[in-house]
Amino acid sequence: MSRFSLSRRAILAAGVALPMTGALAACGGGDDAASGGAPSKLVFSILSAEGQASSGPLWQPLLDDLEKAVGIPVEPFFGSNYTVLVKAMEGNQTQVAWFAAKSAIEAIDRAGAEVIARTVDVEGRDSYQSTLIVKAGSGITLEDVLACGKRYDFGIGDAQSTSGTLAPMTFLFNERGVDPQQCFKTVRAANHQANAFGVASGVLQVATSNTVNTVFLERQNPQIAAQIEEIWKSPPIPESGILVREDLDPAVKEKVRTFFLTYGQGQGAEAERQRTVLKGLNYSQFRAADDAYLDPVRELVADQKLQEARARNDAAGVTAAEAELNALRAKREVQP
Repeated sequence: MSRFSLSRRAILAAGVALPMTGALAACGGGDDAASGGAPSKLVFSILSAEGQASSGPLWQPLLDDLEKAVGIPVEPFFGSNYTVLVKAMEGNQTQVAWFAAKSAIEAIDRAGAEVIARTVDVEGRDSYQSTLIVKAGSGITLEDVLACGKRYDFGIGDAQSTSGTLAPMTFLFNERGVDPQQCFKTVRAANHQANAFGVASGVLQVATSNTVNTVFLERQNPQIAAQIEEIWKSPPIPESGILVREDLDPAVKEKVRTFFLTYGQGQGAEAERQRTVLKGLNYSQFRAADDAYLDPVRELVADQKLQEARARNDAAGVTAAEAELNALRAKREVQP
């Protein structure tokens, strides 16, 4: 979620959404890497959900420490949605990124990215849950929502959001044959924070969110948090991860990997300072991982593909999605 990104991690991914032309043109780190040498700088991408003035300070200490560790400048790149960030990595305008689970898969499949770490929250959890929220005291129940009838204005997440779209579709709506476009009076796509404010203000009656968003609203906007209640939670979803481009200079890549896996660990004043930085992001550490940790989300993606293929009466698509889903389930069953 990292976390102003309200969707996977939604609330902390910070900053000002930069225009594609100016923002990406300013990211020059990829040219040196493409020529086979170490880049002149690293560009670290974060999903933007709040203004840089409020959330940028949470990220900057971590990026400053990363810069010292790798010995080259590190600059942030704030994108307004996951598609922008995946395209930025695909074009080598960014070399390191925090990605929520589903967008991490997109970056691996399309942008030549690899996982080096996964995030762990301050309570030691490396997973979170999608939620469905309503205004506190509204009396709206999950049964009311699933009854449809075009009674409610509904806020869903970014199309690439794991907790804002994929999990509620797979775990809640698909298995009940509910199409949000047919179920609700209106459907609006936005990040978790915007949807939460929409519910609190009465613009929306129902919206998707996640448990990370809940924590940060309680911390930073308690008045808004008090106006919201959860009526559904999904099974656990893998947390966000840190990804790098596969073709990043090996020596630089190893420095980046070592930085994240050791950050905030050990004893002494420096380790304590780093833990304070992590706490601001609601993290306790970055844990070693590879892309296998994303397999549960790949299952969600395959299930969604299957539902979509069935809706199109696409026999070939159904066969392909079923094969992918069965392979992922078989892989899970043999894992310890």
